[in-house]
Amino acid sequence: MEIVNRQARFNYTILEEVEAGISLKGTEVKSIRDGKANIRDSYAIIKNDEAYLLNMHISEYKEGNIFNHEETRTRKLLLHKKEILKLRDKIALQGLTLVPLKVYFVKNKVKVLIGLAKGKKTYDKRESIKERDIERNLQKNYKLR
Repeated sequence: MEIVNRQARFNYTILEEVEAGISLKGTEVKSIRDGKANIRDSYAIIKNDEAYLLNMHISEYKEGNIFNHEETRTRKLLLHKKEILKLRDKIALQGLTLVPLKVYFVKNKVKVLIGLAKGKKTYDKRESIKERDIERNLQKNYKLR
């Protein structure tokens, strides 16, 4: 199961990508396996030399009785200290943000692909739409031939 944040690549220019583990409870992992998670409005911060993921929505697991989790709790990202310090310096100096791009499984462990991103202006977004339409038309014409 793979959960992708499609809006992130539209709203931001991704400069660098980092794979991170994430600290989850058992019912959260089961909900992610069912595909009941949303990372569209989420973002990451670095506080006290630790990385956290905020506003990631994971729906409650329907068989999870009293051991269920909060849907939008703050979750800790598992990164090496050097990676965290490097990201913190880039964020502070260049005014960048950390945006989750994808949530996926690697050997039964949940991983989050975090992007070091710079916000796009509206004219950049229009340019992206224009390029996407041109590419779509080219593919359509190629398919017809």
